[in-house]
Amino acid sequence: MRKTGRGPFKSVPKVCVAVLILLAAVGAWAQTGNNASVIVLMFDGAGATVPTVARWYKGAPLNVDSMYLSGVRTYGADSIITDSAPAATAFACGVKSDDKYVGIMPSAITVPVGAAVSDSLKYKPVASVLEGARLAGKSTGMIATSNVQHASPAGYSSHVVSRSDYNEIGEQQVYGNVDVCLSGGSWYLLPTSLGGKRTDGANLVDVLKARGYGYVQTKADMEAFAGKKLWGMFADDALAYDLDRPRFAPTQPSLSEMTSKAIELLKKNSNGFFLFVEGSKVDWADHADDPVGGVTDFLAFDEAVGVALNYAKAHDGTMVLVFADHATGGMTLGNTSTSGTYSHLQPESLLTHLKAAKLTGEGVELALGADRSESGVRTVMEQEYSISDLTSEEVAAIQGAPAGSMNYVVGPMISQRSSIGWTTNGHTGEDIFFWYYGYKKPLRLIENTDIAKMCAHRMGFDLQDVDKKLFVEAGQAFASTGATLAIDATDPANKALVATKGTKSARIPFATDLIHLVEGTKHKDATMKGIAVYISKTGKAYVPKDAAVLFQDF
Repeated sequence: MRKTGRGPFKSVPKVCVAVLILLAAVGAWAQTGNNASVIVLMFDGAGATVPTVARWYKGAPLNVDSMYLSGVRTYGADSIITDSAPAATAFACGVKSDDKYVGIMPSAITVPVGAAVSDSLKYKPVASVLEGARLAGKSTGMIATSNVQHASPAGYSSHVVSRSDYNEIGEQQVYGNVDVCLSGGSWYLLPTSLGGKRTDGANLVDVLKARGYGYVQTKADMEAFAGKKLWGMFADDALAYDLDRPRFAPTQPSLSEMTSKAIELLKKNSNGFFLFVEGSKVDWADHADDPVGGVTDFLAFDEAVGVALNYAKAHDGTMVLVFADHATGGMTLGNTSTSGTYSHLQPESLLTHLKAAKLTGEGVELALGADRSESGVRTVMEQEYSISDLTSEEVAAIQGAPAGSMNYVVGPMISQRSSIGWTTNGHTGEDIFFWYYGYKKPLRLIENTDIAKMCAHRMGFDLQDVDKKLFVEAGQAFASTGATLAIDATDPANKALVATKGTKSARIPFATDLIHLVEGTKHKDATMKGIAVYISKTGKAYVPKDAAVLFQDF
């Protein structure tokens, strides 16, 4: 790739001169320091219409309305419409990558954003700002309403070719030493023998406890926790929608409650902290063209923004960034039914059914249970959505909805009755809002990769330096030691890098920060400054720079 000298390492895609000038200006007036903190709040999959409708729904200004406002471009290396995985890689690591890749370099650049990626850098793991914050001595945290192994939090804490590899992502996260993690996803921490979905036999909950973490599964236990390091897994997979939570998941905390608890724990570090907060299921609702789930979960997200802003306003040097990774669904305020009436449209046409909804489509499915009779369907839809005029076709659609798809069925029904339109069940590629607090001057339109650079600059480190310390190709890392390297794949689910020189050896299990050293009768277990990563696409292994030092000094 052409070198620009401004990315997390020298070989990043070239960006426009205007953005480079912007970042130089940012560097001139953005407050930095060893104790600076950054809170990034990202609501997945929402363009401009979601907060617009949410503002009407709330009937009052949003918390984001008190922040400065700019815009951000979202395209990836291989598409003008991004997926969540390369989007997360961009704003967490400062690199535009390919579809489904998390925390790694692209294998091909097809969108005209720069020169082709060199063979040596294809699929290479690349450091995130969370990892940089940890190396800088700051506390780190992640919060999501999806499972924490989902694409966006994974972008800060893992390095994989496939965003769907939850087992690998989960292991990398546990050994990545994040101080506070509050989300769903316990399935991917536990082996199948204990009701989880891990096929490698690992019990990562036991690993967390052995490393000194508190592990909680309810809101009450989260609030009572008084230690320093905490994992809260409040669901097997994703958490409930905020609207459905009081009825169907009352022991789960809200996003704002998780944000408040994380800040309470992270702020104990005098060096500052980095916290990522995701309102994950706005995207899921928007995929289903379901305005109820999208708007109410956005409002729950905006409450978390309020928590972050209140902290930042009381603590100088704290930066708060709020944005979406991309838009989803192509939501519009106005649809084909308003083509001739839009100039006289009143708020009631939008809000009557929307505000009457007591559950999301996911909640409706739970409320229906096994009763899909016509009378059962009509009763639930009238009680929960105040829709009493279902057509026979709509009743049949609800009756025939497969498990887990009710949002896709009832979402369009309430949209049509609420003057809301949609263009797709996928993502869309428009530029999106970027709210920020902690800067004194306005920003122009930025790239999503600039978000990572802003975070790193505020916290006082360079992502290129972090990358050089954490992700060195194993052959290069051990070159000066004279060791022979091999991949031990005896257990395909638990591969490891093995370095040997004479009677000395080191074994480094992938996805962990562990190194087991042996020489003759001497044994030592140590931890590296980061995790080891194996990329099956290339057969290459990457280790922290200090792995070779630990081997050499043993």
